[in-house]
Amino acid sequence: MELRVLQYFLAIAREQSIVRAAESLHLSQPTLSIQIKAMEEELGKQLLIRGTKGSRKVTLTEEGMILRKRAEEILNLVHKTEREISLSDEVVVGDVYIGTGETDAVRLIAKTARKLYRTYPGIHYHIASGNAAFVMEQLEKGLIDFGLVFGDVDQTKYHSMKLPLTDVWGVLMRKDSPLAEKTAISPEDLWDKPLILSRQENTSDTLTSWIGREPSELEVVATYNLLFNASLMVEESLGYAIGFDKIINTSGSSKLCFRPLEPRREDGMSIIWKKYQVFSKASDKFMEQLKEIQGV
Repeated sequence: MELRVLQYFLAIAREQSIVRAAESLHLSQPTLSIQIKAMEEELGKQLLIRGTKGSRKVTLTEEGMILRKRAEEILNLVHKTEREISLSDEVVVGDVYIGTGETDAVRLIAKTARKLYRTYPGIHYHIASGNAAFVMEQLEKGLIDFGLVFGDVDQTKYHSMKLPLTDVWGVLMRKDSPLAEKTAISPEDLWDKPLILSRQENTSDTLTSWIGREPSELEVVATYNLLFNASLMVEESLGYAIGFDKIINTSGSSKLCFRPLEPRREDGMSIIWKKYQVFSKASDKFMEQLKEIQGV
């Protein structure tokens, strides 16, 4: 497959029309159709469902949807690589890509970027947010340079730098809820309460160990990837959300409050990157500054 043809395919997927895609690409419709047909023959799969004479709308087959996702990743990686290679040897400019979950530790990334900006204003930062599975997938595909992860690190695959930070687990709830009167939340407090859990923690042995119940024995009314969305559910009295402290603002006029778990549960974190990875100059400078801030 040629990169050029992948771009053609994405244009059709975006426009949902071969005619409009051809116009945006400044190609004739027959030329574009021939290119896509040749790619389908090469792959041995139908990628597009072409509309009838009465409707020119084009939809993707299941294989077409898979190709769209992979084509976007491939072209993003090509763009990232081209930028890194084309940079001048005399000036440090470029992009640093970091994947992370929701954590107050992002402040350390911001602090590092702010200090680096004084010397290298041409470095730009791109933060991709998601759960642990998302971060690891992005790292494996080379779409990010660094991942901010919790817990143990697979040292056979990644280099890592332990951060001097921990995130405290607790319960996000309304200030007028009965449990808000407590200074800490015990497992028994939640056994009969409607819970909103992280998708990852919903299947975690760590949570099961702390709470003393299997997820199937709890009243899990919702799961989330991002705690902000869960906080809206809490505000609407759907349930109690288990998550990290300092992510949701519970001060002032907020309707919400946070109470830590008892026994206390904290997660350490590390910055990781793939072994044998060759950093761009921008990523290299970021790591140097991060180490300097921590005195490593």
